[in-house]
Amino acid sequence: MKNLPLHIGIIVDGNRRWAREKGLPTFEGHRRGLALVKEVASWCFEKGIRFVSFYCFSTENWKRTKEEVDYLMNKIFKGSLFEKDLKYFHLHNIKILVSGRKKRLPVDLRKAIEKAVKLTENNNRGVVNFCLNYGGRIEIVDAVKKIIKKKIPSATINENLFRKNLYHPEIPDPDLIIRTAGEKRLSNFLLWQSAYAELYFIDKYWPDFTKEDLEEAIKDYSKRQRRYGK
Repeated sequence: MKNLPLHIGIIVDGNRRWAREKGLPTFEGHRRGLALVKEVASWCFEKGIRFVSFYCFSTENWKRTKEEVDYLMNKIFKGSLFEKDLKYFHLHNIKILVSGRKKRLPVDLRKAIEKAVKLTENNNRGVVNFCLNYGGRIEIVDAVKKIIKKKIPSATINENLFRKNLYHPEIPDPDLIIRTAGEKRLSNFLLWQSAYAELYFIDKYWPDFTKEDLEEAIKDYSKRQRRYGK
């Protein structure tokens, strides 16, 4: 397929609704959603896509119950994603990055993230960027703080300089953003980077997302003309 996206951002939405509609505990929806993440990443890299960003936990998700947040932090992110699944990512030559304000994350989770990032730093099949405690507006605020701290003269500040102060400036802007579960908004995801991203929405809940759904999203993207104002 011609005109492939280099970077796909995915807003993984609908885990809890998927579980409720099947009469399952909410936690089962998160577990099934996580299991799909590494599969979708591999599908993307098989297609020749080099970067995939998953919106896993936003700065607003702390408003959920303590029981659910603790489960996500300890069982899903620490226990599964950055410990149990780390072997999978490393064996498949996948590099792991994490975007977001890490200081608020539990200490044990931060240590697991550091280990995963360090272990996979030289892997080159593709890059998975997990957005944890992430918010697009917060990222912009943090970039401004970095610039102020560096005492950079205002006359020299431009878009390129601003970009260099984002969480991971080495990751190219997303070409395509996919959101599941029927919602049609960005919800504070990669706001600066998504200025020219193509958007694709699907009604399916994230745990039901398939390889065929990914193929269809990429096929739809390949037909679009991106003019960038030309």
